[in-house]
Amino acid sequence: MKIKHTIIPHLWFDNNAEEAVNFYASLFADSKITKVARYGDAGPGPKGTVMSISFVLNGQEFAAINGGPQFQHSAASSLLVWCDNQAEIDELYGKLLADGGKEQACGWVQDRFGPIWQVNYKRLPEMLDSGDQKAADRAFKAMMGMKKIDAKKLEDAFAGK
Repeated sequence: MKIKHTIIPHLWFDNNAEEAVNFYASLFADSKITKVARYGDAGPGPKGTVMSISFVLNGQEFAAINGGPQFQHSAASSLLVWCDNQAEIDELYGKLLADGGKEQACGWVQDRFGPIWQVNYKRLPEMLDSGDQKAADRAFKAMMGMKKIDAKKLEDAFAGK
């Protein structure tokens, strides 16, 4: 038997899911909040505060919950965004880094709400799987030395420049 259900990434927040989701929706086209459920008298959150949110980012469904401080985000699970060009990389990376985000290696950034994003160049997989192992190794080595991805440096490394 094969399960044929939609797979929806689900993000856990302490108490700021609504703020985080509004921020994420501002970053991507075709994004919106589709449903907000609030805590009632039964709790465990304060009555009227956001319990869960369903939302869409760039056409992809997501869900989020204000579940409390028990769980924290980790790099073991990240959100990968393939960018077409350096301008897209710069804009998204900068917005995710703003107001308390943290740079990590290889285009990864932890935003101020905790989730970890990979903001990368869409041609990188093609470079790494080109069949030219020396070129792929040069591109990979270049990426490993970066925080924010530099598409031109990746292209140059791949080309042997």
